Amino acid sequence: MERRNAWKTYTQEQLKELDQINDRYKICLDEGKTERECIRLTVKELEKQGYRNLNDIKGSLKTGDKVYAVCMGKSIAMFRIGKEPLENGMNILGAHIDSPRIDVKQNPLYENEELAYLDTHYYGGIKKYQWVTLPLALHGVIVKTDGTVQEVSIGEKEEDPVFVVTDLLIHLAGKQMEKKASAVIDGEKLDLLIGSRPLEKEERLDESEKEAVKANVMRILTDYYDMEEEDFLSAELEIVPAGKARDCGIDRSMILAYGQDDRVCAFTSLFAMLDVKEAVRTSCCILVDKEEIGSVGATGMHSRFFENVVAELVALTEGESELKVRRALQNSRMLSSDVSAAYDPMYAEAFEKRSAAFFGKGLVFNKFTGARGKSGSNDANAEYLAEIRRAMNTEDISYQFAELGKVDIGGGGTIAYIMANYGMEVIDSGVAVLSMHAPWEVTSKADVYEAYRGYKSFLRNI
Repeated sequence: MERRNAWKTYTQEQLKELDQINDRYKICLDEGKTERECIRLTVKELEKQGYRNLNDIKGSLKTGDKVYAVCMGKSIAMFRIGKEPLENGMNILGAHIDSPRIDVKQNPLYENEELAYLDTHYYGGIKKYQWVTLPLALHGVIVKTDGTVQEVSIGEKEEDPVFVVTDLLIHLAGKQMEKKASAVIDGEKLDLLIGSRPLEKEERLDESEKEAVKANVMRILTDYYDMEEEDFLSAELEIVPAGKARDCGIDRSMILAYGQDDRVCAFTSLFAMLDVKEAVRTSCCILVDKEEIGSVGATGMHSRFFENVVAELVALTEGESELKVRRALQNSRMLSSDVSAAYDPMYAEAFEKRSAAFFGKGLVFNKFTGARGKSGSNDANAEYLAEIRRAMNTEDISYQFAELGKVDIGGGGTIAYIMANYGMEVIDSGVAVLSMHAPWEVTSKADVYEAYRGYKSFLRNI
């Protein structure tokens, strides 16, 4: 079934809006390279629009009120109270804001042959060989024992230094090149090179001081962040590609950037939430952490954070009632907004073309995800698919249905099955991405725009 190319349908006015949405999106990608940065950015945008922190609410909530709740600075749920009672259900947009990366270990700083390194542990599904010889940046927080929080971002400004994971030169790599791709770079060799200059003579305790390069690194960190080496124990530092989101292609039709899985869905969901002014049902957008490692922990979708916040809302709108909380969750409709694999002609053998997602053909719906025999999948109901089609057609959204590659080749999962445990209707939807999980991923500007439009239509028309 052939789907239309969205680029061929746009008016000049729509093309102008498309550029505005994508420029807005690129700014968010640059400012939100970690979960914490995404949450800070989201809260700033919400409060500009009059959203209030749920913790500050006194009394009750009424139709049109806008609130949000944050979990540990890494997940957020936002709501606009609708005309219908909350127990009738919500329209929920859900996405994740964590992305594959390299994390710094808790006892990381060491010196080897007068080179200083940070010891690391990769996060999420990556091809390790893709992360060597790239300019890398360091983002995160250092929390001291007195509770002081120091934010860290090194490598993004033009004048900043960058970091790198080294690789073996081709001239000596005969044995390395014989290895399988999964073993070409060992996980323990993804350590970050951060220094090579020893302390000045006058700063050394004596001429024979060992690890003078490591000592110089600590001196710099102390000067900038007032930290001691032990402060690494209570730090969360993430290593990500350095550099801004860029237009891709001579026609500027695409975006090349880090972390588009799944921030392309997270930020377009946020934009839709901010731009839809009124809806019959309560609108909700939830942006969560830890999806790339199984949605675990207090800030992942498996936690009770979302359920607890809904209980608070029910108490503030209809009076405390466990039954109404259960009804609110079960009667909800959700788009689990996560990316799809875009058809890549360079690797056509991995895709079944009739069921693939294509660049420029709009928002992608996946009836099911999982692996092989749909293992680990939420498989959306046909009745709900018909509702989704109607909502998309109502506002002439370009959309397509797809699967993640050939049946026996692999697979993947999202947060959809977790939310479906409440008995709500859920379907996966998102943007097609080339080079998914690579340090730099590619999306189509048309698909970013259609995702934004589609999410707005969902909030208004379901």
